Amino acid sequence: MARDKSQIPAPVRGEAVRQRVIDAAERLLRGGKADFSMRELAAEAAVSFATPFNQFGSKGAIMHALSDRRIDTMMARFAEARQPPGAAARVMLAVDMAVAVMLEEPGVNRAVMGWIGTASPFPGRAWSRSTALWVSALAGGEGIAEPLREQALGYLPRQLALGFRGALSFWSAGELADDALGAEARAIAATLLLAFADRAPTPDPAG
Repeated sequence: MARDKSQIPAPVRGEAVRQRVIDAAERLLRGGKADFSMRELAAEAAVSFATPFNQFGSKGAIMHALSDRRIDTMMARFAEARQPPGAAARVMLAVDMAVAVMLEEPGVNRAVMGWIGTASPFPGRAWSRSTALWVSALAGGEGIAEPLREQALGYLPRQLALGFRGALSFWSAGELADDALGAEARAIAATLLLAFADRAPTPDPAG
């Protein structure tokens, strides 16, 4: 007996299938399978074996997509938050929110960081996407010394992104404990701001 075509699920296409694969990768990581195979990923996503390759090309690219998702979450939460008036205070707020996102699922996020830190034939977008968060936090540079403001707004976002990535690298390697990540990330940001701000925040080792 022929199956009623109305009961056959429509194929998932485009962005929807990409998100389905990414969601499946997250579930596998939550289950402690950082070394999952693409075959396991396809099975978890309920798609054909070729689909993850067709959509992303490699497991590394999937991990970069997971990194992008984290940065998108950081940016969305920062945009929704009540913004303090000074650039330095906004940067610290962005640091705190970014750290909170990473600590929500430390096991998953350490695995993601480990993957995006490995060599790849295709460069990721983590630096440019992270830079956008710090551009948003600095905004017009209120509180930064006027003669240096233009230079600071051009220089600081990329350096803040580099500094935060550095803290995450030591954290993902196990050299920086969960409860120390926030304080160290804030100290890095304060140190960078110190060269430009009229009143830069003092690094607080206690967080």
